[in-house]
Order: sequence, then C-alpha cells, then structure tokens
Amino acid sequence: MKSIREELERRRQQALLGGGKDRIEKQHRDGKLTARERIDLLFDAGTFVEIDRFVTHRCTDFGMDKKKFYGDGVVTGHGRIAGRPAFVFSQDFTVVGGSLGMAFANKICKVMDLAMKTGIPVIGINDSGGARIQEGVESLAGYAQIFLRNALASGVVPQISAIMGPCAGGAVYSPAMTDFVLMTKGTSCLHITGPDVIRAVTQAETTDDGRPITSQLLGGASVHMERSGVAHFAGNSDEDTIRTIRDLLSFFPQNNREKPPVKAASDPPGRMDESLKTVVPEDPRRPYDIRKVILPCVDDGAFLEVMKDHARNIVIGFARFHGMPVGIVANQPDWLAGALDPDASVKGARFVRFCDCFNLPLVTFVDVPGFFPGIDMEERGIIRHGAKLLYAYCEATVPKITIITRKGYGGAYDVMSSKHIRGDMNFCYPTTEIAVMGAAGAVSIIFRDEIKKAKDPKAAQERLVAEYQEKFCSPYKAAELGYVDEIIEPEETRPKVIEALELLKTKVETNPWRKHGNIPL
Repeated sequence: MKSIREELERRRQQALLGGGKDRIEKQHRDGKLTARERIDLLFDAGTFVEIDRFVTHRCTDFGMDKKKFYGDGVVTGHGRIAGRPAFVFSQDFTVVGGSLGMAFANKICKVMDLAMKTGIPVIGINDSGGARIQEGVESLAGYAQIFLRNALASGVVPQISAIMGPCAGGAVYSPAMTDFVLMTKGTSCLHITGPDVIRAVTQAETTDDGRPITSQLLGGASVHMERSGVAHFAGNSDEDTIRTIRDLLSFFPQNNREKPPVKAASDPPGRMDESLKTVVPEDPRRPYDIRKVILPCVDDGAFLEVMKDHARNIVIGFARFHGMPVGIVANQPDWLAGALDPDASVKGARFVRFCDCFNLPLVTFVDVPGFFPGIDMEERGIIRHGAKLLYAYCEATVPKITIITRKGYGGAYDVMSSKHIRGDMNFCYPTTEIAVMGAAGAVSIIFRDEIKKAKDPKAAQERLVAEYQEKFCSPYKAAELGYVDEIIEPEETRPKVIEALELLKTKVETNPWRKHGNIPL
C-alpha cells in the first residue's frame, strides 16, 4: 500500500501532466504554450502558489466519470509579478479541450473573490473550447457566476484577459468585461459563433465580399485589433503576449484605493527636447504624427500604446513622467485630421474611465478640428458616442493636464479635457488656434455679404481672415479669459507636465453622491 506522501506525489505529478504528454505535444505543435508554461512565464520565478490543484468535476453522464483530471482543465493560484502579488486562472486546452464545467467555474470564482477581498489584480488566460456540453445548464450557470464577478470587480481591481487559443460563444463576454484584452496572433480566436453556425444562417460558404468564412475571419487578432476594437494588444507569440501583460501591470496600482507605483527615473525632469520646436507644422492643414510630440516628452521615450490599430485618429496609452505613471490621450492629426468619430470617442472614453478608476493622472494632447461631419457619422451615432468621451472627462476626478498643440475647434475643444470640464492645468503652444471653427470658415459665414460687395473679394477675404484669426483664434484670447493657464514653448512640455503632476499629487475632488451615473451607452 502506498504511503500518504507517495500518493500525494502521484497526484501532483498527474495534475502537472494535464491531459497527458500526447496532448501537450499537440499543444506545442499548434504553436501554443501549456497552461502551466504560461503561468511560469507570467510570474517571477518560484513565486506561483497553486490553489485547488486536486479539484475534479462531478459529472457522471456521457462517460465523464471515466474522464476525470486533477484541476479539471484550469490552473488557478497566485504569485508575484515584478515583486507584486497577482491572481491568475489559466485554462488548459489539453484537458477536455479546456471546456468549462461547474467545478472549473468554481475555481475561477474562488480566485476572483480572493482578488476582490485582498485588493489584488487578476489575470485570466483563455484557451477553451467553450461550455462543457456534457454538464448542460451547469456550464451556463458557471459562466454567469464568472460574469457577475467581472462586473463586481470592475473598477475595484485591474482585470486582464489574455486570449491564447479559442474563446467562443458565451465565454467571450468575460474578457469583454475586463479592463484589457490581449490576443496572440495566429493562434487565438474570439467570436460568439462558429463558421458552421454562420453558414447555417447565411446559407453561404463565403461572406458578401467573397472571402471564405473561417474562424480567423470571425475572430482573429487582426479583426479585433483593427475593426471591432475588442482587443487592446496583439502579441506575435504567447511569450510576447505575456511580456506585454507584465509591462501593462507595471503602470497600475493593485486596486482602486492605491496610488500608481512610482519608479526611480534617470531621465532628468527638466529636460527639454529641441526637436519639439519643429514637429507641429505652421500650416494648420498639414498632418503630423502626434507620437512625435509624445515620445520626446515622456521618460526615456517609452510609450505603451493601447489599441494602436483601431480608431487611429486618437492615440491612447501609458507612459511615465519622472517615474510617475500616467494615461495619455491624444488626437492624431495624421489620421482623419484628428477629428473625433464614433470609434475614436468610444476608444478614448473607455480609456479615460479606466485611468479614473485606478487613480492614473490623465495627460491630454489636443489637436482637433472638431467632430467628423457627414450623414454617415450621424447615422452611426456620433452624437451618442461623442457624448461618451465628454461624459468620461467630466466625471474623472484624477489630475487632468491638457496641452493644446495646434487646433481646438468647436465642441471637440470642450470635450478634450478643457478647463471648462474640470481640466486642472491647461497649456497651449503659441501657434494654437482655439475657436468655434477655422478662421476661413467663420469669415465666409459672418462676412459673406461684405466679401461679395468688395471690389477685390479675394483680398477682402484674406484681410478679414487675418483679422479674425488674430482676434478670435489666437491663444491669447483664451489666456486672457483664464481658459488656458499658460502659453508655453513646445520644448517646455516635459518639465511643465512634471511640474503640474507634482503639484496635483494631493488633489482631492469628488462628484455628487449617487448610486452611479447614466453614461450615454
């Protein structure tokens, strides 16, 4: 008879093997790491502590009593990432395709409950065929219990989802409710229906534009990074995706009651970058890449951009100023002139709200000609979606620093963290234009009759545009009214932002008591 210790070791080894050596080899052939290999990369060496290693399902139908595996297809526990604690659940595709049953779900719920109690982030690694059909409604109940915890943990602890294999059907809504979704190119797939279902509904083997209906088309990384906006990052491999998770967490506090972690910085706080003198073109119609303003300002030129391939007319991401983490939101004049459309508004709004949840100051770079006009935009709901970004900035109580680099036109000027919606420190460059619209457009409306009657209409228009621009579009009018705190030279941006961040460290601002607001979803 085996000793107690021998039996314990036997069970440990069986749990480590998951679905067996053959299935582990198949996982590797498919270009994927195993659930445990992913955990080993995620956490600091030797810090992972497993929870519920020996849990098994209790289903006896369809021969399932003969298919019990220790852990039941998901590895759960906690460890340290760069010295700070985090919880994890990592779905194991080698065990019954990583399908979710009640025991599986209970394991995930346990670590999520612990994460909320202890104020520690939780990372979910998804690689699953979906609900375990053999367990019927219990599988659906398990998903619902996880969804509930996603909602309750939102804004309490950071939640990160990594899609490293299939994630289909109802399972997709758990990642969708978390703060950040990462996918691995070529091996991950995120969709609510499979190709066979699409074909049954459409009676077609191809889409309207002739492309074959495949799982990759339905939910691959490129689809969700570029078109749907579901994914925030896409790694080239599991290893690359996990490195991004570690980088991402370095900017966040552990929970909503803590301040973000400040790192020792070697980049001098008073450093000025002469390249900023020439980045913004004098011609207000010429495009430029706003990243060329952001990168020289932040510590060591390090900027972790979020959703870089979706809604490219707005740029969002994380950086540090003298070691202090911030969230950056910036109009992108290099794409659609930086105008706000529905996708850009939603992208910006969700990011602003995340930063406000977890006490990350917001630094906003503004060069916006307005909301994107047109019947198509109206039909797509530009009013409702644009209001989301406005609402998010109005509601945010974290330190808000704004730099207008060139244009601030119309209602979009108000939306982009203006002084009027509780911007704390608002700067602008000397060539900034702040107005209802561009001078040429305004003059053509206001002085239409005068221009028509002039002996030289072109000369009259040029004179009136120059006068209007000087009187109504220059930053001095806004500065005189206190809407801009200081007009700065572009190369001063970094030291001015750091000075403002230091000043605002002790900022306290509260909203009226309420159960919650009603953001225009």
